[in-house]
Amino acid sequence: MEDQEFLKKALEEAKKAYKFGEVPIGALIVRNGQIISKAFNRKEFLQDPTAHAEIIAIREASRKLNSWRLTDCTLYSTVEPCVMCCGAIIQSRIKRVVYSVPDPKFGGVESLFRILSDKRNNHRPEVERIELLEAEELLKSFFKELRERCRSLA
Repeated sequence: MEDQEFLKKALEEAKKAYKFGEVPIGALIVRNGQIISKAFNRKEFLQDPTAHAEIIAIREASRKLNSWRLTDCTLYSTVEPCVMCCGAIIQSRIKRVVYSVPDPKFGGVESLFRILSDKRNNHRPEVERIELLEAEELLKSFFKELRERCRSLA
């Protein structure tokens, strides 16, 4: 039940991204049942291709804990982490990853690639997928509105 609650907190972050016109993805870093950091996508606002929710949350958690090693932490993300985020997860030694919506176009956990479970990596976090329909609906709504805006400009 705790995982579901933390995913819902990540969904709150995703809703913030949605309000700002960002792809609605939210992430949390949790240690010992406490939220260490939370973030949402900020690629457009920062004009930074690395400003994914997971990367921002990892950076903030590392800063707060004064360590790049997040060995006893869990990352919660509303969407399957991409290849770049999976690299950061491995580098930061995150213990667990819990996500909701699979990403068939960019997913690095299982949809497109299986980076986190690749035996060649020196670190392989535990991974769990928990379905959160509201996260999927938020993404669908965002991209539907984006397509409609693009059509109206054409």
